[in-house]
Amino acid sequence: MAREGLILGKFLPPHAGHLHLVEVARAAAQRLTVLVCSLAREPIPGALRHAWMAELFPDVRVVHVDEELPQEPADDPDFWPKWLAAIRRVVPAGPDLVFTSEAYGDELARRLGARHVCVDLERRRFPISGTQVRADPLAAWRHLPAPVRAYFVKRVAVYGSESTGKTTLAARLAAAYRTAWVPEHAREYLDRKGALEASDLEPIARGQLADEDRLARVADRVLFCDTEIETTVIYGEAYFGGCPDWIRAAARGRRYDLYLLLDVDVPWVADPWRDFGDRRAEMHARFVRAVADKSAPIVRISGSWDERFAAACAAVDAVVRLTGEGKAG
Repeated sequence: MAREGLILGKFLPPHAGHLHLVEVARAAAQRLTVLVCSLAREPIPGALRHAWMAELFPDVRVVHVDEELPQEPADDPDFWPKWLAAIRRVVPAGPDLVFTSEAYGDELARRLGARHVCVDLERRRFPISGTQVRADPLAAWRHLPAPVRAYFVKRVAVYGSESTGKTTLAARLAAAYRTAWVPEHAREYLDRKGALEASDLEPIARGQLADEDRLARVADRVLFCDTEIETTVIYGEAYFGGCPDWIRAAARGRRYDLYLLLDVDVPWVADPWRDFGDRRAEMHARFVRAVADKSAPIVRISGSWDERFAAACAAVDAVVRLTGEGKAG
C-alpha cells in the first residue's frame, strides 16, 4: 500500500463516480488527501462542496482550495507552476499516487513525481458527470449521494390556514409520487406539551427546519412539506403579536419550488389546536399576504378533496417535471 494518495477535483457536485474514485484511492493509500477546488463564479459554492465531501468521507483529509487558478494550460503560461504550488501547500512532501478519472492525470502525476492511477476514465461503471447532474439533477438522481439530493430536491410547500386538509394532501401526494413528506412539527410538539406559549415558537421552528432537512435526504426527487416556517411567523403574530427575528429571516431565506395554497372552501374540523374557526377568512388572508412576495409559483387549490388532489398533481407535474419513473398511477 502506498503511503500518500491525492485526488483533486471540482466535485460540482459530488456524484457516484466521485465516490467510487475516492473509495478506490482510500483502499490503495495509507493516507488520502482530497482537494475540492473551486472558483467564486461557479454555480454551487465551493465551501458547500467541501462540506459535502467531508461529510461523505470523514476518515479522509478533505481540503478546500479556493484560489482563482487557471483552468486550462492554454489559459495561463504558468498553469502548471501555479497548480503545483497550490498542491504543494497542502501536500508538501508530494503524493506517491495520484488518482483521477481524467486524461490530465498522467501529466499531473509526472510533474508531482507520483504514479497515476486512472479510475473508470470512460465512465463505463458510472456513466455520469457533474455537467449532466447540473443540467438535469432529477434525471441523475440515482447517482447522487444523500446530502447532494437534499440540495437538488424539489420542495413543495403544502400551505394554508387551519383545517384546509394540508396533512391529508401532503401524505396523499407523497404516496402518489413515491417519496417522503414532512409532517407539521408544531402538531407533534403541542400534542406532547399540551399548551402553546410564546417560548414555543423557537423550538417549533427549529424542529420544522430540522425535519425538512432530514427528510430531504431520503426523498425521491420531490419533497412535500405539510406547512413550513412561514406558518410559525403567521401564528406567532396572530397569538403573540410577533416572533423572533431569526424565524422571520429563515422564512425569507427558505427555498421552495412550488406553493400549493389551500383555500378555506372545505368544512371546518375542530380539534384541540384549531381555535380560529370563527376567523377563517381573516387567517386565510394572512397566509395569502405572506406568500405573495415569494419567488416560487403559487397555485391555489380548492374544491372537493379529489379536485384538490388532481389540481395539486397538475401543479407539481408542471413545476417539478419529473423524468423517468414519474408518479404512481
